[in-house]
Amino acid sequence: MGVVTTPPTEAARSIFTDLGYTVSGSGCEFSAERKWRVVDVTAADESTELPESGDLRCFVAREDTARDLRERLLATKPDYDWAVIGVDTAGEYEVLHPSLGPALVA
Repeated sequence: MGVVTTPPTEAARSIFTDLGYTVSGSGCEFSAERKWRVVDVTAADESTELPESGDLRCFVAREDTARDLRERLLATKPDYDWAVIGVDTAGEYEVLHPSLGPALVA
């Protein structure tokens, strides 16, 4: 039997709440809003389908899958601004932007 993983939904909510965003919605996809900015957030795993549209999107994944997800997004070239947040087991995270490479955020 293969390893079953689940998207880091609680980590995603916690990260955006800690950053001062108001989080709304339930499940693996929700909205995070602060001032004028609304970010569509997806707690992602290996099987997450990439949305075809949007404005600002953030994908939160476990650290061991975050770089692969970033590569998938780079290859797909979606028509929206995006970032990937890789979360480790201690709750520390790294933000992976499309062109900037990783920027450590703790």
